[in-house]
Amino acid sequence: MGIMYMKHVKFFVFLCILTFTVSCGQQKKYVQYKVKEGETMRGIAQRLDMKTKDLLRLNPDVGRNPGVNSVIVIPNKKIKAETTTKGSKADEVVKTTADKASALKDKKDKDIAALKKNFVVYEVKKGDTFYSLTRFYNVTQEELITLNPVLSEGLKVGQVIKIKGIEEGEEVLENHIYEDVIEEDISLKVALLLPFKAQEYNTVDAKDIFQKSKLANMVTDFYLGAKIAVDSIRKQGIQVDLNVFDTQKNGTEIRTILAQNDLNKNDVIIGPLYSEEAEIVAHKVKVPVVFPFYSTKQSKFSASSLIKTSPEKKVFREELTSYIKENFTKGNLILVGDGKADSNISNAVIKQSLQSHDSISVVHILKPTKGYIAKKRFLEILKPNEDNWIILTSGNTVLVADAINSLISLPEKTSVQVFTFNKGAAFDKIANLKLAKINLTYVSDEYVNEASASTQLFNKQYFSKNNAMPSFYATKGFDITYDILIRLASGDDLKNTFKEGASFRIESKFDYTDKSTGISENKGLFIVKYNNDLSLTRLK
Repeated sequence: MGIMYMKHVKFFVFLCILTFTVSCGQQKKYVQYKVKEGETMRGIAQRLDMKTKDLLRLNPDVGRNPGVNSVIVIPNKKIKAETTTKGSKADEVVKTTADKASALKDKKDKDIAALKKNFVVYEVKKGDTFYSLTRFYNVTQEELITLNPVLSEGLKVGQVIKIKGIEEGEEVLENHIYEDVIEEDISLKVALLLPFKAQEYNTVDAKDIFQKSKLANMVTDFYLGAKIAVDSIRKQGIQVDLNVFDTQKNGTEIRTILAQNDLNKNDVIIGPLYSEEAEIVAHKVKVPVVFPFYSTKQSKFSASSLIKTSPEKKVFREELTSYIKENFTKGNLILVGDGKADSNISNAVIKQSLQSHDSISVVHILKPTKGYIAKKRFLEILKPNEDNWIILTSGNTVLVADAINSLISLPEKTSVQVFTFNKGAAFDKIANLKLAKINLTYVSDEYVNEASASTQLFNKQYFSKNNAMPSFYATKGFDITYDILIRLASGDDLKNTFKEGASFRIESKFDYTDKSTGISENKGLFIVKYNNDLSLTRLK
């Protein structure tokens, strides 16, 4: 009995010691580490023999490029580094090497500083291509090679290149291009929620559905573009598990999907298409929910997990106002509105913003009298041999047509450039020859360079699979899906990647900012101008 009792006591003591030992080990499993200058999460992870995504998961509030002296959590094991005994010969070699590296860095910094006096300068990073650089900085590959003849041999990481010259007094803003980075052995799970309305196709001739339903065409084209994006990601060695759900359009299907499926198992959810359903999903899940199209209701979104891929309409107005302030020097500025509330508000906001600029003192405003702006009212303000910039703040079909007809035939030496942030259906009814004659310049969330290698490759892939050229919605499906997945492929938190710069895809720019609600909002826009030969030029 005594022996048995002792055995139980020893076993109990052994368990206590074991528990204490494990507890102590767990307390020391992770330690704090202070980030040094120049260090990245990828570099730290490599020195710890771990994956970057695992280190980022330990530090969910830290991006890929943490600030100097920021403290992160790392596994309690030594970081690989070159260490030697003080005073040894090896130590002297390391010191000499470090000194040389420091000297080279100082020289490089001085060279860059000298170049920046006359040029926009960029240091080539891993993943950069001529397409990404020309798309971001709005220059051609030929212009880059002319400034940097060495680029005829291709881009090389670490090269410091000249992008374009700087005019005297011009302010150069720091640009950040998102670098496509793929984490080793990464796998992604994606849910695509779209209203295919498959039940209707079972009872009605599918051909008739597509002839009558714009929605059916839009959703199908978006899906086909997204499929090509997934294929392109897979070809880069990334495992992608795509789960497609038909949300129908009966108001209850989305709740059924949520009840029967754990959508949190996905890395991201693309869709639903309707704003009300997007809010429902976003409030129920913890993963990012990507809203793929613009809705007038998206400004009222409240779920922090939502990502708005289409810029708000007021951002279009702000983009045009900023462009004019940056580029207008002297001449005439005329705001032309339809006299209705929205147009009046835009006129007031733009005028106030423009007149706050040093080089702009007077901004004229024209509104219809009896529903019409007579040509003589333009001629009373327009001046020959000067810049006459006219901003149309209305999308009213009649006003737009009348204004353009008045401006295409002006006295000799009197020319105009017409701007709009609201290029909708009213402008689609105007002949391109007329738009070119007034140098129409507008804000757009799409710009396609048909000559680019990326555009041609996408068009070829899409035609091969679908025997048709891609529509606007197909290209949008590709752009949104590819951009989201390639960012996730970095192993970083999706919203952290938004802080690392803007990206350009086939026709879209993604430049996200976070609102106070936590919602991410794309502000990526282009400034595009009609040329006399009817071609389009991207100005910004």
